Amino acid sequence: MGEVRRFIATPLAGQSPERPTLSEAFGAAARQLRQTGIETPELDARLLLCHAAGLGHEAYVARRDKALDPEAAAQFAAFIGRRLGGEPVSRIIGVREFYGRPFCIDASTLDPRPDTETLIEAALRLIDGEALRRAPLRLIDLGTGTGCLLITLLAELPEASGIGVDLSPAALTLARNNARALGVEGRAHFVAADWLDGIGGAFDLVVSNPPYIPTAEIEVLAREVSHDPRAALDGGRDGLCAYRHLAPRLKEVLRPGGRVLLETGADQAEAVAGLLADAGLETGADWLWRDLGGRLRVVGARSSGLRKVCAA
Repeated sequence: MGEVRRFIATPLAGQSPERPTLSEAFGAAARQLRQTGIETPELDARLLLCHAAGLGHEAYVARRDKALDPEAAAQFAAFIGRRLGGEPVSRIIGVREFYGRPFCIDASTLDPRPDTETLIEAALRLIDGEALRRAPLRLIDLGTGTGCLLITLLAELPEASGIGVDLSPAALTLARNNARALGVEGRAHFVAADWLDGIGGAFDLVVSNPPYIPTAEIEVLAREVSHDPRAALDGGRDGLCAYRHLAPRLKEVLRPGGRVLLETGADQAEAVAGLLADAGLETGADWLWRDLGGRLRVVGARSSGLRKVCAA
């Protein structure tokens, strides 16, 4: 950490060693991040500097030639040290943007990633295909974590309501706070439960990003992923434990014509689709969605019968 602090404080000619400008601190940190193989050194350095200095991007640009005060410099050095240790920027600043909205995160939850936005896109495509965006849909998000899936869908569907389920009390508190901050708390309810145990009622849409990493692969994950809670990652021997548990229960909670969308890991889509079909749900090639990297990311299915949307 001492080396990181010294590096950030190293000035250009004519500058005081104790008071680098914001621009100098940014440049020094970005160089060190680049030298250690961080993929987005400039972006990471800017985000961490703005957070340490309490500045938005526009304020940073306007003040980049101003001196960085010692307290902010020390905080920035600590942040860079954590980033050099592999901790994601989102965990350091406690916020991750998901589908254009800021979600607070902490050690109790998975860090939402862009690949998971594929599930939101799939859900909205299905809903728009049936002209249900303003219908009183009832949703449930299993393993809600930050609440990003449920809260995002409620923000996009103004008449919908839903339940977020998680075993972690800390995650549920965080999800409630995110729902409040993003203006959907009146339509979002959060329940402590083990998946669908004790959950009653019927839902138009079930969504989940369950743990799907095979246990043996947990130890070789990228450093950034290793900061997620293990319970949110570990899917058992083959990564399919949660899907096997969920699939037989889904028909009990889906309304006729109701849908389920599940995020999956690499090479798991066919197996998960098979589990859903074995549970009596309608699935097939049209119920698969790829992420931006071209990988099959989301598997969907539908309960049989004619959809009838009821008041929530």
